[in-house]
This record gives sequence, structure tokens and C-alpha cells, in this order.
Amino acid sequence: MAEGEKLIPINIEDEMKSAYIDYSMSVIVSRALPDVRDGFKPVHRRVLYGMHTLGVRSNVAYKKSATIVGEVLGKYHPHGDSSVYDTMVRMAQDWSLRYLLVDGQGNYGSIDGDNPAAMRYTEARMQKISEDMLADIDKDTVDHKLNFSDEYKEPTVLPTKIPTLLVNGASGIAVGMATNMPPHNLTEVVDGTIAYIENNDIEVSELMQHIKAPDFPTGGTIYGYDGVKEAFETGRGRIVLRGKAVIEEVNGRECIIVTEIPYQVNKADMIKKTADLVNDKKLEGISTIRDESDRNGMRVVYVLKRDAIPNIVLNKLYKYTALQSSFSVNNIALVNGRPQLLNLKELIHYFVEHRHEVVTRRTQYELRKAEERAHILEGLIIASDNIDEVIALIRASSNADEARNKLIERFELTEIQARAIVEMRLRQLTGLEQDKLRSEYEELMKTIEDLKDILAKKERRMDIIKEELTIVRDKYGDDRRSVIEYAGGSLSIEDMIPNEKVVITISHAGYIKRTSLNEYKTQNRGGVGQKASTTRNEDFLEHLFVGTNHQYMLFFTQKGKCFWMRVYEIPEGSKTSKGRAIQNLINIEQDDKVMAFICTQDLKDENYINSHYVIMATKNGQVKKTALEQYSRPRTNGINAITIKDNDELLEAKLTTGNSQVMLALRSGKAIRFEEAKTRPMGRGASGVRGITLAHENDEVIGMVTVENPQEETVLVVTENGYGKRTFIDDPEDGEAVYRITNRGGKGVKTISITEKTGNLVAIKSVTDNDDLMIINKSGIAIRLAVENLRTMGRATQGVRLINLKGNDSIAAVAKVMHDEEEVGDEDAESIENTGETQDGTTLDNSSTEE
Repeated sequence: MAEGEKLIPINIEDEMKSAYIDYSMSVIVSRALPDVRDGFKPVHRRVLYGMHTLGVRSNVAYKKSATIVGEVLGKYHPHGDSSVYDTMVRMAQDWSLRYLLVDGQGNYGSIDGDNPAAMRYTEARMQKISEDMLADIDKDTVDHKLNFSDEYKEPTVLPTKIPTLLVNGASGIAVGMATNMPPHNLTEVVDGTIAYIENNDIEVSELMQHIKAPDFPTGGTIYGYDGVKEAFETGRGRIVLRGKAVIEEVNGRECIIVTEIPYQVNKADMIKKTADLVNDKKLEGISTIRDESDRNGMRVVYVLKRDAIPNIVLNKLYKYTALQSSFSVNNIALVNGRPQLLNLKELIHYFVEHRHEVVTRRTQYELRKAEERAHILEGLIIASDNIDEVIALIRASSNADEARNKLIERFELTEIQARAIVEMRLRQLTGLEQDKLRSEYEELMKTIEDLKDILAKKERRMDIIKEELTIVRDKYGDDRRSVIEYAGGSLSIEDMIPNEKVVITISHAGYIKRTSLNEYKTQNRGGVGQKASTTRNEDFLEHLFVGTNHQYMLFFTQKGKCFWMRVYEIPEGSKTSKGRAIQNLINIEQDDKVMAFICTQDLKDENYINSHYVIMATKNGQVKKTALEQYSRPRTNGINAITIKDNDELLEAKLTTGNSQVMLALRSGKAIRFEEAKTRPMGRGASGVRGITLAHENDEVIGMVTVENPQEETVLVVTENGYGKRTFIDDPEDGEAVYRITNRGGKGVKTISITEKTGNLVAIKSVTDNDDLMIINKSGIAIRLAVENLRTMGRATQGVRLINLKGNDSIAAVAKVMHDEEEVGDEDAESIENTGETQDGTTLDNSSTEE
């Protein structure tokens, strides 16, 4: 042992303990966790500050990345160069950050996990938004500390105007704790922050009206809202993310096309793992996978096998691949140097507190500077008032110090004022310059008064914060990228979706969509109509129904199965879009098709489901009644609603209260009316009882209506060539039955005179004056008529022409919609007033075709 040295015995356990605690605290506080105020970890803060000191702002030329990394390493961040460069690269990747902080030029990697080019090849500069994170840093707004070598000063926090922690999120693994914070939409965050400033006692649930959910840079769909709600309220939660996938037909093959993937998913890895699953036969139904992404955006195409059901394949992709992944929120950030779990309100609170301190310190700095300048101006004004004496005094002095001292004695000035007078330029003696001094001094006094007022009133400081946030929102705010699908979770979503009226349409080929009722306008009788839907070749709209978003939909198919859905789950489309194939929404068999659907209220309401029935009718004249309660427990693959016999198919299903009357109509123009009570309720498996006897073997049932108030309701029948009429069910004057009530199973009575001119019967509807009628031709043209414009006629008449048909066109479907006062008379530009000419050119009025 050398001279002067001594051994100190230390317990290794204690040494390990203290060394490890020191290390872990260092990682927690100065490496892995972001500061709640500016949302940055030290390395991010140092990269931005390094760029700031180098002067590589958003409006100057790019600088080599190596220069920036060297600056940060040499002055502030004593770690490996790769740690700094990797940080800077991530700040420039639009799939990593919601709002980019670095403007990179060159190869900065890709979403497929490709590495960026080395820092000697790439260049960078600040983004405009980063400048707002460093705004006012030179105005003593934040504390600075010495760097590792005590040579330079670096900020301990940035005076950011942007709530960076919420807007860009953060993730980091410390020792014994980790953080994982999702990014949010800047516009929403600013709105939420302003709402908090206006009411500090605001609840998290109220903040969520502004900040709806995280908003990821890669878009995608947030599937279910429970996790979001939990994360906002507690600081922890699990958010399920799905890629954006649509089902399209490409070159005659059904394909699933993915245009957005979940956040932090590597696209190339996702495709490779999906291909492995397909090869291992764990994922059926996919024939090939193509990555067609280019500079215009992402596009991954999964080509499906011919017999695959797209909806099922898509669900399997969600289940087995990264097309659905979850983001575990864990909002841990440093508050006063200590890690803390924070909810949404606390995150906003600490940001506002930080901004308040920055605004206060900035105002104090500006006040100090203004007072210093005012002090100098006072001296200059005194000098300019006594200019001759001042000049004489200075000329008589042997040096500057003597001149200063004489000025101080003579005019009672301070050292600072005297120095300013001595250093004054000759041009400041001109009259104009003297006026300038006075006006500058007056302006300064106003500014000083204003700054003192800001420091005296907290409300004014808060108004400044709000104002600056609004400017930030207008400058950088954008639309949400991630869509929220509330239906994904178990959260009640009635509050989230407006319960507005919608038109649900189903086309002949089975395409469904919902459209706001306001898109349809009323025209006069005999109009040509407006284009209703862009359907595929030979396709036309067959079913049209009006419901509200919150209702339940029951779908009944030709083969007698029933499927269940909420109205808001039906994809929304414009009046001209073709909608989505029902096969993609419900697991219906390939050769089956939806024939009827019922909109019901809450299927969990015991009283409601036990007091309502579903009445079904088949083409061959069978009817069946079942309690609605039997349909209140849905299954994904549907349930049996009625057993259908050979050569028959389900035609119609209606919701009743048990006290209605049923009317069935035949192609041949006959109709029957009987009491609903004549058919007893049966189980779902029964095939029903005879409702009407067909006139001949080519005859079939074309429709069924249920009647509640026979003396108020009228029956409207329409033939395939566009003729139709209204007839009372019971005569309103004497109460006599127009359509007499008979036993079910009879042959029925004449409901319209069928001739070659009218064509066979295609529709029967129960209508009142408050209804509108929608008629759709096979060519896809739709017209909407007010029912009150059609007067009632006798049972055996031929009716009037309702719609002018061109060429071989015929009527495909007829539906009634609720009459809307405001819409009547709001003619579409394409609508043509029509007097209604017959085929031989003679003009008709309402009565001229009666027989």
C-alpha cells in the first residue's frame, strides 16, 4: 500500500443499495420521464435548445444533422451520439409524432422500420411549432442551470406555448416505472385547456367533451371508449386501436384494403406475420397480400379467395394480426422533480400553472427592461431640455469620467443616465429626434402601466394565456386523424350519437346504407324524380325505411333467419353512394338475402318485448306470429325466425301490438283482411298457417300491411307501370268496411283493376295524409310524393298515374316516409313539373282514369 493511502472497509450490500438507488433516481429524473410542464425529456429539450443556439430555425437553410448532434453533445448531453441522433430522427418522423418538431431533409427512415441515413448525410432545421416551444426563452422565463462542464447554461424546462405532453405524448422506461402517454389533437387540447382556465372546477367528463380521445399520427380507429374514459379519469387505461380497412372489389375479386395501421406498428412486420399465418393455415380466406404503398399514402391489399366472407376474414385479421393492437396508457410524468400518475385534468392543470409562471416572469422581465429604458429616456430628455449647458459642461471636461461626474452633480442624474448622455450622438440634438424621445417616453409609460396591471391581476394573465393558446390553435390546429368507434366497447353511446332520423336503404343486390332524412326533398305528383343512388349495373333500391340512430334493426332473410343490429352501426353514406354489402355486416349465407327489416325500440325493456309481436308472411301465403321477446337475444350467426317450406320464401315481417288487423295483397290484384288474433303466437321454429289462397299457380303475395285504425288509415296500392290509388279500409262516414274482414285463408277481394296498361300489382302500403311516398324505379330514379295530394277512390278502380316511366322502366320498390312540413315545395333543380301525359298523348288529371 502506497504511503498516505488508507483502506476503508465498506459493506458491499449497503454500497450496492446506495449506488443502485442513485442510478435509478438519475434515470427517473434526468433521462426516461418527461417533465409535466413542457412535456420533454432532457434529451429532447437539449436537441431543441441546441438547434436554437445554432440558429437553425424554420426559415433558414437546413444544417447537417452531424453539426446539430455535435453541438448538443459538446455542450449539453454527455452521452452517445446515436442517442441524440435517434431522438432527432424520431422528432422528424410523421408516423412517430403527431406534431413534428424537426424538419428533416434526407432519408429519415420509414414506417416499415428502415433505418435512417447516417447523420453525415441528412440535414435538419426546426419546425415552426418548435419555435413556439422556445418563444421568450431569452426573457428570463425559465431557470437555467450549468451544463456538465460548468461552461454553458441550459434551460431546466422550456417556456412552451404548446401543451406538448398531451399533444405529442411520451414513452419511456425508467427503473421500476415506465411512462406511455398517447398523443392528442392540438385543437381539442387547446379547447379543453381554455375550458379549464374558465372553470378550474371542471370535471374530467366535461373536459372530455372537448378532448374526445387520443389522436394518433397514423390515424386508425379507436375501437371502444371504455379504455379512453378510464385513461382520462385515472391516468391509466387500455385503448384498442384498429387499422382503417375497407372492403372493395378489385378486378372482380373482393379485397380488404388497409390505408391506416395502428400507432407504433411496423407495416412490413405486420404483413410478414400475416403472410406466415396464411401459410400456416391459421388464417383462412386470403389468397395474396400486396403492399401498394407509395409516396401518396399507405395501401395494403389483402386479396380474398372467392368463397371467403370478407367480414369474417377482416375480423380474423383484427384478432390474429397487428391490424388491431392496444395502447396501454400510463400517464407518469415528473411534477416538481417527482414521478406522479396524472389524469387529464391534472395534466392540463400543471401546464396552465407553468404557462402562468412563464407569462408572469416574461411580464416582469419586460417591465424591468421598460423601466430601465424609461430611466435612460428621462435623463436624455433632461439633457435635451438643457442642451447648451450640457454641451458646455462636456467640452469643459478633460475626460469622459469627469464629464459624467459633472452631469451627475449639476442635474442630479444617475450613473446610467449620465453615461447615456455622454454617449449620445450629435444627430439626437435635432428637433425631430427630441420629439421622438418624448413620444417614446410617453409610449413606455403606458406600457409600464399596462405591464404593472398584468402583474397585479391574475385574470389578465389568464386572458393572455387563453389568447396565446387560441393563436397556437389557429396556427397549428388540424382535424382528427383517429376515428372513434364508440360501439366497439361496452360504453353506452346514446349520448355520443345524435338520435336523428335516417333513411335506411337496401338495394336489390343487398347494399345497405343510412342517410340523413334531410337529404331527400319533396316533389309534386308526376315529377320525373331525382337520382337516388349510384348502384351497380342492373341494381336498384328495393327497401327503404325511416328510423332513428338509437333504434334496433332486425333483419329477416328469404330463408327465414333473423339478424340483429343497431341503426348507428349501419355505415353512413350520401344519397348517391351505393352503401355496403349486407354480407359484410352480418354473417348471412351467400345464397340468402334480406327481405324485411323491423326497427324496434329497446330490446332490453321487458314490458316492450312482451307486448309486441312479429308477424311474417311468405310468398305462398303463409303467415306466422311470434312474440318479440323471442328475438331479443341476438347471435352473431343469426337465429331462425320461421321454417320456410320448399319453393317458398319469406316476404315481409311487421311489428304489431297483438290487436292489429292484417292485410295481404296478391300480384293478381286481390287482397284479404283478417284479425291478427286469428293467428296464435308460435315459436321461432314453426312454419306458420295459411293467410291467403293464391288465385293461380303463377300468383304470389306481394306485400302485407298491418292496420291499427281502419277508419283513419288508407291502403295505397301501386302497379308495376306506375299506376296507383288510395282506398279507405273502412268508410270514414258510415264505418262500413270497404275491405271486409274475413277469416284468414280466403281468396280475398279485388283491390285494384289489373289491366295490360297498369301491369301487375307490386306494392301495398298502409298510409295516412301525414306520410310521404317514395317510389323507386328499376333504373334507380327515386321520386317523393306527398300522400295528401292523392285523393281516395273506390276499391275496384284502376287508379291514377303516380310516376312517368321512360321506355321499359318499371317500378321496383315503394316505401312510405314521414311527411316533413319544411321540406314540402322545396323542389330539386332536376325536378320537372309534369301535367302527367298518358302514352297516347292525352293529358290526365286526378280523376280521368277512374273507371
